[in-house]
Amino acid sequence: MNWIVTIVIGGIVGWVASKLMKTDAQMGLLANIVVGIVGASVGFWLAGMLGLLAAGPIAAWIVAIAGAMVLIFLLKAIGIFK
Repeated sequence: MNWIVTIVIGGIVGWVASKLMKTDAQMGLLANIVVGIVGASVGFWLAGMLGLLAAGPIAAWIVAIAGAMVLIFLLKAIGIFK
């Protein structure tokens, strides 16, 4: 059951981040899920490295979306997304 929740939340986070970064037309469902899951992990890792704590569900969503946006930015820099 936890994997299903991770996939659904990852898809939502990836979709929101792709909308904010204007790459939604280039990303499908699978890309949104992968970017959401990996990006959230990156976001929480970066927040921890900076000494920030995502206390509460709203802060956790913000950190996850910000991490996914960082990942999309990096993927755009590499040339995967235009």
